[in-house]
Amino acid sequence: MNNRTILTLDAGGTNLKFNAIDQHQNNVASTILPSAAESLDELLNRLVEGFREIDRNSGNRAMAISFSFPGPANYVLGIIGDLENLPLFRGGIALKAFLEMKFNIPVFINNDGDLFALGEAMNGLLPHINEQLTKAGHTKQYRNLLGVTLGTGFGAGIVLNGKLLLGDNSSGAEINRMSNPANMNQSVEEVLSIRGIRNLFAKEANISFEDTPQPFDIYRMGMGELKGNREAAVAAWSHFGEILGEVLANAITLIDGLIVIGGGLSGAWKLFLPKAVETMNGRFFKPDGQTIPRMEVFAYNLHNADCLADFLANDQQMITVPQSDKQVPYNPIKKVGVGISMLGTSEAVAVGAVAFAKENN
Repeated sequence: MNNRTILTLDAGGTNLKFNAIDQHQNNVASTILPSAAESLDELLNRLVEGFREIDRNSGNRAMAISFSFPGPANYVLGIIGDLENLPLFRGGIALKAFLEMKFNIPVFINNDGDLFALGEAMNGLLPHINEQLTKAGHTKQYRNLLGVTLGTGFGAGIVLNGKLLLGDNSSGAEINRMSNPANMNQSVEEVLSIRGIRNLFAKEANISFEDTPQPFDIYRMGMGELKGNREAAVAAWSHFGEILGEVLANAITLIDGLIVIGGGLSGAWKLFLPKAVETMNGRFFKPDGQTIPRMEVFAYNLHNADCLADFLANDQQMITVPQSDKQVPYNPIKKVGVGISMLGTSEAVAVGAVAFAKENN
């Protein structure tokens, strides 16, 4: 694999961004082509054109093609289904087999949530936190990661012991299909998305959706950086964080690991992350009026200095083995950390794409 490259693609409704990544994670060639096309053949030819250009510009050294593509899809077989932003793919397109026929190298396709999580597990939040734990004198290391992306939609990926969880139907971590805790008839994506935060602000400000600003401006209002209805902005992001916290609490109960958040909306973390972690650490009420913790683990906001210090604190105790003088170490507090992407979403997806191709090539 020395001096070989992996060709990647960030496919969106507006642009197709192609990159050639070398073994050191350096981007050695790139190009951008428009997504819009009049026919399926035109769009497929554009994909071939983009990959050929970056392969040629990087010295024709490609060992594989690996990239994220929106779903629904059968990612193992590389068959793309009915896409909202790319309607020409509707009906099922065997994209993996098509590209392998054109380039005669292996092709790997996955969704951005999966590759984002894998990238953060390889070079992002997971190794960063483990390094901090080692410096703090811990022997504990985290091996599992839930990555979620907040943007046009709500996506996720799960890495368990360094391996990406794909699922038996290529549908692992399709977190967007969780129900909305505030309206069980809706998908949670109706809240945890660009349209979701705009709807929340419209409701709080008592204005129409059409008159609602974009998420970044809602964030700036909430931070007091932009003139507008600051109270409505803060309330909207707080409700956003509450719903996110409920979803993360449900998901991490099954996974038990670190949580990393990416996507375009993750930049507003100052207004939603504290509420999300607070919600995760809430309590359930029992019929007799007593309460129990919402989760068996305790969540820590890794971007709050006090929370991070508590997360990194070595709480290990030595307990005596019954009927003996022997002692064994014990950590009474089960900790999960919640943080924002270390790499940036696009970079994490690219790292994940390269790692997935190398592992499966």
